[in-house]
Amino acid sequence: MTKRNVQVNLENGLEARPVALLVQEASKYESRIYIQSGERKVNAKSIMGMMSLGLDNGELLTISAEGTDEQAAVEGIDDFLSGKAG
Repeated sequence: MTKRNVQVNLENGLEARPVALLVQEASKYESRIYIQSGERKVNAKSIMGMMSLGLDNGELLTISAEGTDEQAAVEGIDDFLSGKAG
């Protein structure tokens, strides 16, 4: 399992459109990917789960992935959430 702490760096936080894009990014990977904020942990491939977190810009969270491409998955999600992805 690969884990990484990340700070959300998206101008408007994770509103509907960025959440949809994040779920698309997570769905590129075979690994199981979870986003944890405080005590809440949701499947990063679930749009409803991700919307339920209501993440804002500057918020700290943990990405965890388990599977054959877990390292790439964590990197991809980190790049997206930190504003590095196109």
